[in-house]
Amino acid sequence: MRSLALALSWLTVLPVRTGAPSGGEAAGALRWAPVVGGVLGACAGLLVWGLGAAEVPSPAAGLLAVGFLALATRGMHVDGLADTADGLGSYGPPERALAAMKDGGAGPFAVVTLLVVLGAQAAGLASVGGGRVVAAGALACAVGRVGFSWVARRGVPAARPGGLGASVAGSQPRWVPLVWWTVLAAAGYAFAGWRGPVAVLLSALVTIGLSAHTARRFGGMSGDVLGAAAELGTAATLLVLVTAP
Repeated sequence: MRSLALALSWLTVLPVRTGAPSGGEAAGALRWAPVVGGVLGACAGLLVWGLGAAEVPSPAAGLLAVGFLALATRGMHVDGLADTADGLGSYGPPERALAAMKDGGAGPFAVVTLLVVLGAQAAGLASVGGGRVVAAGALACAVGRVGFSWVARRGVPAARPGGLGASVAGSQPRWVPLVWWTVLAAAGYAFAGWRGPVAVLLSALVTIGLSAHTARRFGGMSGDVLGAAAELGTAATLLVLVTAP
């Protein structure tokens, strides 16, 4: 259970004290990430549902839910998405890309990426009717966090020493994300019919493509890429779930 506690400490604002983790506990925390994401997504869905019952316009409810998710995760995943966008938008060798990612500012690539991805999440949450938004939010955020395990799979080194990325790089057997994607695809089918598995498949393809590209561009994986995978995977899942049959 220390791995679950570590996942809560790393991935939420909850004041969970864990002490210095071992390598095995750090690896285990990533395997719990979809569970933590599912709880956060369900809370975001409840917020949208409650705001809708209070007759708050659905676009505003969706934006507020995305804001809640950013606050509940200390903005780490959003920051990772922004830094990854800046790194991919830079020219030159991996060292230059990593320097752009480490810079505290947000460049134009980061700004546009945040607007598009977070806007897509907000629109997706706002478009799910009634109480179904709770299940949709839980599924989307859980699927997005499966990306952690794929990005940190065995065979992909850390792009730079230190930080969360280096502590979990190469720690995940490939079967871990594959099992999670399969389980969530089945859950998605129960919730949304064919759109559920398609949503999970699209999220998986986005994650696989992002990981392959960033590993080549940066020379490995980083904590920023973990965050980018979570946000992009969540957005991809929501967009398919709200697609008209």
